Amino acid sequence: MLAELAAANAAFAVIKQCVSNGKEIAAAGSAIAQFVGAKEKLQQKAQKKGGGSDLEEFMALEQIRQQEAELKQFMIYAGRPGLWNDWQRFQAKARVARREAEQERTRKRKHHLEVAIITFLLIVFACILASVVLIVLHVQGRL
Repeated sequence: MLAELAAANAAFAVIKQCVSNGKEIAAAGSAIAQFVGAKEKLQQKAQKKGGGSDLEEFMALEQIRQQEAELKQFMIYAGRPGLWNDWQRFQAKARVARREAEQERTRKRKHHLEVAIITFLLIVFACILASVVLIVLHVQGRL
């Protein structure tokens, strides 16, 4: 949890520095992407309850919310008209695409596991069948 929060803070510092230097918000594109990535990882860890205490999770998410509010102000005042709304739509589409990709990876992983299990069972069945045939041939004296 701390690593994600540190990454988000570092990315936000770059964004803030870029805007305070009078540059376009687009110049901080990679920092914005890092900020969003760290935010999503932090949210995922908080949902899984694997990141620490409830208070730590709450405070980390609250800090991210405050930074996101500042980012909104940067985009509204330092960006082009409608940039924040376009960013929100883009984020929603990207989030859906990531979820679909994760579901596809899960589906493929499940399919590969099923194929491996079926292959293993077929091999076991073939070995048992071969053993039965060998035993029958041995009992009949043909082997």
